Amino acid sequence: MANRLRERLAGRLPALSVGAISADLLHLGDSIALLERSGVGLLHFDLMDGQFVPALTVGPAFVKAARTTMLKDVHLMAQDPLPLVAECAAAGAEIITVHPESCAHPHRVLQAIAELKCASDPNRPVARGVALNPSTPVAALEPFLDEIDMVVLVAVNPGFAGQKYIASTGPRLAQARALAGTRDLLFCADGGVTLQNIGRIAGLRPDIVVAGSAVFAGDPAENVRALQGALRTKVTTA
Repeated sequence: MANRLRERLAGRLPALSVGAISADLLHLGDSIALLERSGVGLLHFDLMDGQFVPALTVGPAFVKAARTTMLKDVHLMAQDPLPLVAECAAAGAEIITVHPESCAHPHRVLQAIAELKCASDPNRPVARGVALNPSTPVAALEPFLDEIDMVVLVAVNPGFAGQKYIASTGPRLAQARALAGTRDLLFCADGGVTLQNIGRIAGLRPDIVVAGSAVFAGDPAENVRALQGALRTKVTTA
């Protein structure tokens, strides 16, 4: 199938997806404006329920409240994601990513997302992603490869802040690409990104890298330039 997400990100890949909950939430509008001026294409939302992962973060209402021209990239880390997907689409989600580990019938969730349209354009479907935790075998992707637009390899144990990037993410990314074969999927690395390791991560040639604290610790504008620069350098020198 044609990758709808790739079409929406034309000219921006490889792309940085910035974690909204790592921003100063009292000044979220200012942070969003800065990211937009810096050319960031995706605003990432980690919706954690305190059950599938230990942390309890934000819900669809927060996604809706974040006004932006960036694509809203929603990562559902919830024990039962099915009741949330329609709310996320109504809140403006352009991408909804779910975990097959989180429910008994992940196909049902993906099929429900396939029926949804973007709130900003009723003619445009919501893109679908599947995320795997670090301990989940890459082979778990196989049943979903013809149903999705994006594969997300989570590079930390989800639900805990400040963790180190798990080095096995690199080989897992290669395995996922091999498993996908000729399918036109985007591949994303999510978690543990720092200014010190972004060059190594970029060398794995992901299409999307999710970063939160690496952006907002210090000077966000300068951090975005450094992270995007590393991603683009790997493309232009390959």
